[in-house]
Amino acid sequence: MTAESARTAKKEIISRHRNTKTNKIVRGMAGNILKHAFLTFRVIFDMFVDFLFSLYWEGRRQPIPDLEKRHAVLAESACSLAAKIRKQELRSEELVTFCIERIKAVNPILNAVTDERFEDALKEAREIDKAIENGQPKEYFEKRPFLGVPFTAKESHAVAGMLHTLGILARKHVRAPEDAECVRLLREAGAIPVAVTNVPEINKWQETRNMVFGQTNNPYHTGRTVGGSSGGEAALAAALACPISLCSDIGGSTRMPGFYCGLFALNPTAGHTNLKGSALRTGKETSSMASIGFVSKHCEDLAPLTTIVAAERAPLLQLERKINVQNLKFYYVETAEDLRVSPVSSDLRKAMKRVVEQLSTGAESPRPYHHRGFAHMLSLWRHWMTREVDSFPRLLANNQGEANGLIELAKKTVGYSQYTLAAILKLLDEQVVPAVDPQWAESLTQDLSDDLIKKLGSDGVLLFPSAPAPAPYHYSLYLRPFNFAYWGVFNALRFPAAQVPLGVNADGIPLGLQVVAAPRQDALCLAVAAHIGTFVPPCKIH
Repeated sequence: MTAESARTAKKEIISRHRNTKTNKIVRGMAGNILKHAFLTFRVIFDMFVDFLFSLYWEGRRQPIPDLEKRHAVLAESACSLAAKIRKQELRSEELVTFCIERIKAVNPILNAVTDERFEDALKEAREIDKAIENGQPKEYFEKRPFLGVPFTAKESHAVAGMLHTLGILARKHVRAPEDAECVRLLREAGAIPVAVTNVPEINKWQETRNMVFGQTNNPYHTGRTVGGSSGGEAALAAALACPISLCSDIGGSTRMPGFYCGLFALNPTAGHTNLKGSALRTGKETSSMASIGFVSKHCEDLAPLTTIVAAERAPLLQLERKINVQNLKFYYVETAEDLRVSPVSSDLRKAMKRVVEQLSTGAESPRPYHHRGFAHMLSLWRHWMTREVDSFPRLLANNQGEANGLIELAKKTVGYSQYTLAAILKLLDEQVVPAVDPQWAESLTQDLSDDLIKKLGSDGVLLFPSAPAPAPYHYSLYLRPFNFAYWGVFNALRFPAAQVPLGVNADGIPLGLQVVAAPRQDALCLAVAAHIGTFVPPCKIH
């Protein structure tokens, strides 16, 4: 036997030994031990981070003013308010005035509004009241289902004449020349824009903070984040400052603030809402993960509002479909297995368990769901972000060249960067961190999508954690930068997902979960969200 053949024989013996059943079991056990050890470390780490940040932020918690009795109407749904205006039980001018007064009362604490058009809104409200008083045919109101109801929009949606900075200093004086398509459609439906609200730079971070307007605070606890990127919208909605809150979502940007602020939210099936004028998009994008959505205290508002912004594609979402929740199939995931995100907290596990137990009284008890794709949520989202048409480095530089992450990090260390650390980390993620293998990511996405569609069909939903924990303290997400993946994975899949509030924990911070359905089964998400809302306590600010 030659030396080469001897080496070959030795390798074959070693390979056979490694592949014995015993060795596979031992390797599996070792892997599980290491995994559980790491998860235990993450739990301890998260507890330490929360304790550390609480030492600073608990002492800076500010209550927001209670809702005045004369403003009580602001606690009603947008649908209810629109009906009262049509019946002349409430004047649009009166409602807009209440909205403006409430914004002025809470905004000094929340820092949510970046620009306002209060006088123009009042003028438009008076014109609407006059038109109603003069009498209008039924068709007039049918075309304007939210006639006279005020709304706010995140500042990345262009509102003609309003600031449109996207949170970057290079655009601090830029005003929108025309309305974004979603804004135009809401106006066409009779709604009145009153203000635009704060966002992180180019909508790409889990907190709402930028170098132009600063940080937006959570009305439940001003030392905690509102999330991002629709954080300004969620803060005002939770504070009962405006009935309609216009958002968008590419990685949880509607659902995350909804969760952190105790609101219902819907991110509709991707590709069914026009993005023109939102974050400088053209509206010609054909395969974006992003969608226009809303947050609200009232689940009943989400379907009619989504119908408006979906326009001619609304029938595809089947939002008017009648659903008998008792006949649905339920699946649930207690925690994902992606080691780059934090484990789900006990508060949220218990909240999920209560919902599962309540739903178990139906025809079919909820069943656990597992798929290896949920161990790679972040990677899947990162890959599909590379397929988006816009460029974060270019947008950050206001399309005047490209921002460089390494250069900006160096400038940040000496106080000369015009970007937040969050934006710089996003740059580094795109420019320095190795890309995800496209073939692997697309194959796994397809496999997860196919399996979920097969399981859910047209009569099933998946209950999924909203996040690892309720609203974190400001800045603490720098130490947990990937936790948004619980939302982002469903953007990558392009599935509809509703955010459902589940009351508050012992510290008065909102709890919640997501309800996910197969594409174009958005009505299932909302039906289940509304059903859950009937047996859990509402989120109230104490």
